[in-house]
Amino acid sequence: MNMIFERKLAIPMEVKEMYPLTGEMSRTVEKRIAELKSIFAGRDDRFILVIGPCSADHEDSVMEYVLRLGELAEKVKDKLFIVPRIYTNKPRTTGDGYKGMLHQPDPDEKPDMFKGIIAIRKLHMRVLQETGMAAADEMLYPENHKYLDDMLGYVAVGARSVEDQQHRLTASGIEVPVGMKNPTSGDFQVMLNAIQAAQHGHTFIYRGWEARSEGNPYAHAILRGSTNKHGQPQPNYHYEDLIRIKDFYEERELQNPAVVVDVNHANSGKQYIEQIRISKEVLHSRRYNESLRKLVKGLMIESYLVDGNQKVGGGVYGQSITDPCLGWEKTEKLVLEIAEQV
Repeated sequence: MNMIFERKLAIPMEVKEMYPLTGEMSRTVEKRIAELKSIFAGRDDRFILVIGPCSADHEDSVMEYVLRLGELAEKVKDKLFIVPRIYTNKPRTTGDGYKGMLHQPDPDEKPDMFKGIIAIRKLHMRVLQETGMAAADEMLYPENHKYLDDMLGYVAVGARSVEDQQHRLTASGIEVPVGMKNPTSGDFQVMLNAIQAAQHGHTFIYRGWEARSEGNPYAHAILRGSTNKHGQPQPNYHYEDLIRIKDFYEERELQNPAVVVDVNHANSGKQYIEQIRISKEVLHSRRYNESLRKLVKGLMIESYLVDGNQKVGGGVYGQSITDPCLGWEKTEKLVLEIAEQV
């Protein structure tokens, strides 16, 4: 093969033995997952916000953000269920650029996968221990999921991964709610095929084992917009889009129909400030139509300490080094407004 095998990495069981959860941390994860499942099943009418930086790049600034978020979550806990977005892998369209903390625990240094595995586990543990919130992460590499599977509260499968067989089958064996994004083409049927696959059990190879999954009844849709043949972003958060996905869900008879709207990416054209307007439009659609109020369970929002983004090494503390994000002041105001409007 045209690659160099540099070193054998520790398996997930070994890493968990090095950095184990306490009994209290495990109980917190179980409680948070149970609450999320109740929301997706319609037994709890709180609105979900999966919110945080585009990518978790520096532990200190991410933790400062999450600690602020924890205080805010406490203020709105009767209306909103907040899940910190701690994305430690970054998909790259061309393969170039910063690939996330897993690859580069220090964005200014060369990749080190073992240090990255340790860094992402320690970061998620800190979030859990210091805020009492189990975070969300993207399952970019299915075989790496078990390094974090004992402490995640939510998992997302991205637009470039949702058509992949291994992502779908692995999602079917995950215990927590898994959001399946529409592909970059925008095809709802591809996304629904992924949800249907994830909700059923399968036998497949996983990390060298013959594995049998039980199916994940909480697999659901994430609408993130699409890109047309000219490379132009096409939103799919409008009222008509939500009605369309509702109708498709009814045709499929899937379990626990649910939609989370990603208000950035192609929905905003990566114009981060538009996330505020889009969030409010989605909330208006829910208020206007009772069926949509039941279907649309939450939003994904990209937010950090400082507005916008910068290049790697830009030196602005708490500003994204990948996609642009809302800064903290705008984030806090938006979350409080959402809590008033749901």
